[in-house]
Amino acid sequence: MDKKSKDLQLQYKGFLKTPFLWHGKGVFDLLQFNDSNIKELSFDYLITQKLRLGKLVERFVSFNLLQNSTIKILVENLQIQEEKRTVGELDCILLKNEKPIHLEIIYKFYLYDSSAGNSEIEHWIGPNRRDSLIQKLTKLKEKQLPLLYSEQCSTYLQKLELDSKTIEQQIYFKAQLFVHLNDYKNEFSIINNKCIIGFYIYANELEQFNNSKFYIPNKHNWLVQPLPNSNWLNFQDFILKLQIYLDEKNAPLCWLKKSNGELFKFFVVWW
Repeated sequence: MDKKSKDLQLQYKGFLKTPFLWHGKGVFDLLQFNDSNIKELSFDYLITQKLRLGKLVERFVSFNLLQNSTIKILVENLQIQEEKRTVGELDCILLKNEKPIHLEIIYKFYLYDSSAGNSEIEHWIGPNRRDSLIQKLTKLKEKQLPLLYSEQCSTYLQKLELDSKTIEQQIYFKAQLFVHLNDYKNEFSIINNKCIIGFYIYANELEQFNNSKFYIPNKHNWLVQPLPNSNWLNFQDFILKLQIYLDEKNAPLCWLKKSNGELFKFFVVWW
């Protein structure tokens, strides 16, 4: 197996191990898809073009759904247009036990910052503070899910012989969550605490790990569990490489290997 194929399998396994952000009905009464069936551990699907991370995850979800004999995917990435202008997209419409479901697929990385917003749900933000959980949920509730009931969408549904009134809307929301190193053992009430799989720190706090080894994976490998046999950097080389990211106001996801062999995922933030 070549490196590209091996990386893809590791990314798929990382995706499978990522927990759902909640189960059943969660924030804003958004219903999480019930995905409790046996998972196919090997990703047997050819990907020819370079996909951004979100699209790669959609391929993983699609492949996984198709392993379930009770599920039939009717359409994916359905572009809804009005006079040649795209007004939005439906990620997936499927039948599960003959019941039509409109499924929106989300995979996110969020950090907990109590200075952002006024509530627990508002404190979860993107690594570079450009997005947040509350923004994503609001967009889902107010824009992406209502699209199904729009006049523009009705034509597409007619071709599928579906009526929007009979379609249930669900989301497939997985996330990797990170809290500040000092809050690593804290519990939260709204989200699934199993999603907390690492920590974040500021550059001036890194000195405490000066005897450890480091690795900065590419964006697609953010999905992956840290690998013990990586091309580890010592502290000095890591700091030099890290600074390039921080200067560009990018918070990279990093792997940490302590002297006792323990492995961790963490972000170093610039803000």
